[in-house]
Amino acid sequence: MSKCEQCIIKQFNSLKSLTTDELTRISKCKTSRIIKKGEVIFEEGESINGVYCVRDGICKLSKLSENGKDQIVKMVVKGQLLGQRSLINGESSNLQATALNDMEVCFIPRSEIINDLQKNPKFSFDVLQDMAKDLKEADDVIVNMAQKSVRQRLAESLIYIHDTFGTNPDGTLSVLLSREDFANIVGTATESAIRVLSQFKKEGLISTVGKQIKIENIEGLKRIE
Repeated sequence: MSKCEQCIIKQFNSLKSLTTDELTRISKCKTSRIIKKGEVIFEEGESINGVYCVRDGICKLSKLSENGKDQIVKMVVKGQLLGQRSLINGESSNLQATALNDMEVCFIPRSEIINDLQKNPKFSFDVLQDMAKDLKEADDVIVNMAQKSVRQRLAESLIYIHDTFGTNPDGTLSVLLSREDFANIVGTATESAIRVLSQFKKEGLISTVGKQIKIENIEGLKRIE
């Protein structure tokens, strides 16, 4: 189990603002966990009682609607924290976190982080900045749902995945999402997502290798309205 004060991952989140002594203390009480693809890290409505630091892998944050359909709100990647909002407001989780591939996470108990929030203003400010960024992204999602077509939202999702997570050696997107996942990201029926992806393929914008997607014309995707 690596020590927090020596872990390079902390440079990608608000933990970078903790002092060496604070990181040493956290390192003694944190627990590391390997999570398999498809495994739920925490459920919607669950009391998390701490934060997860993602050391490796990617997970999706989703919320179940009244009609029983999942809406993917965000994808969390290596270096980011899970559970900051529940940590601050003391409420149960509003979202479910599910691993999209094999992950390694470290869990830090709430009592330790709250202690640092109260005593380290730079750390508190960085946590607030992260939460403000999440709110901005949530605002953008709401606007996109209301004003953009399914084609445009799906094209932007493909571009986002390409730019954020990169590609495999064969050019396919490194993150393998199901057609249902794509539908849940853009807020549409699975059948609609499948139909639009088929259109993109016929238009030469993407190609497929099994279940994997390869972007063939990223500029063409950017022009979709």
